[in-house]
Order: sequence, then structure tokens, then C-alpha cells
Amino acid sequence: MEDWVAWHRLYDDPGSALRTRLAYVTAHLRGTLDQAPPGPIRLLSLCAGQGRDVLEVLPAHPRGRDVCAVLVEADSENAGHARQAAADAGLSDVRVRQADASVIANFADALPVDVLLLAGIFGNVNDADIKRTVDAAPALCAPGATVIWTRHRRPPDVTGSICAWFAAGGFEQVAFDKLDNEYLASVGVHRLTTQPTGMLQAPERPLFTFGSHRS
Repeated sequence: MEDWVAWHRLYDDPGSALRTRLAYVTAHLRGTLDQAPPGPIRLLSLCAGQGRDVLEVLPAHPRGRDVCAVLVEADSENAGHARQAAADAGLSDVRVRQADASVIANFADALPVDVLLLAGIFGNVNDADIKRTVDAAPALCAPGATVIWTRHRRPPDVTGSICAWFAAGGFEQVAFDKLDNEYLASVGVHRLTTQPTGMLQAPERPLFTFGSHRS
């Protein structure tokens, strides 16, 4: 079984591929907040880990205090790290839930959201689960919402399919970064341009099974 706490320590290495990927994710989150209209910003991060992509942005960002965030993470120790970091930063509107992020009921009260983070999921689930999660995204999002996601490009590279699935769901591509590191990581950003459906087929089914695919 993967030690996800130890895995997160790679983020502390400035030269690691994970730290580089995190820099891209946080840059896109900052840009998304920069462009957000006045008022509250609802954010949801699934499989949030220690919440570094969110918690390294909000404390210093001018719109950070406008963000009401829910971070969902199954690992108790990582969830505890995120909860403590949010408290240390005085981010009272960041809620960390130790729960299965694939189960919509665990975050349904936070929907719809303006920012949806799907970082670190698509490399750990099978293709059918990726598509189901992407297909569900419009029902999780508010009008104009932004989704930030990650996935490696090692063979078989499914990032082109992921972009096509987002397009089919009414999202326009804002960015697609190809990182030339050992993981061949990529970071995608898509914005919802159609009216959200507000409906999800078979919402009682998990969106994905984490660990169903590792490559």
C-alpha cells in the first residue's frame, strides 16, 4: 500500500517533478482567482492530500479570504496536515473533510463550485473512471467554473481524450501545460462555457475507484 504521507514529502524537494507540477497548479489557481468576479468563490478539491495546491495560494492572494473551500481527503494523516495548515494560516473558511472523494454525498453540500481541483486523481484511476469524473464535472460546477486537473502523458497517453471529454461537456480549454520531467506530467485548465446541467446520472455511484490504475 502506498504511503501517501511519505509521498507528499517529495513536494519539499525544490527539484522534484511533483514540486514542479505543483508550481503549475498553483500558478493556474492564482490566475483563476485573479479573474474571478467580486464576491464569494466556492472551491472544491477532491483527493486533496495535504491541500498544498490550495493552502500555498490562499494566504497571500488578495482574493484568498473570499474563498470558501472544501478539501476532501481519505487519508487521516494527510487530512490532519491540511487541517492544521489551514488553521495556522487563519483560513477559517477552508474545511477539510476526511472522506472518500469519489462519493458525491461527501461534498454535495458544497456544490456547485466555482473552482474544481482534480489534481493527482487521473493517474490513479482507470480510463472509464476518468471519463465518468469528467462527465460529472458540469453537474458539480457553477456557470463559468474552472477545472484544474493533472495527468501524466506516458503511454498510453489519454490526455487528448480527457480534453475531448471536457469539450463534449461544455468546457473550453484555457491551458494545457506539458512538463518535460520524469513523470511527463501535464496540467490542464478548462472553463465551463455552457449552462450547468445540475443533474448527474447515477449519483449514488462512486465517480472513481482510487488505485484502480497506477502507471
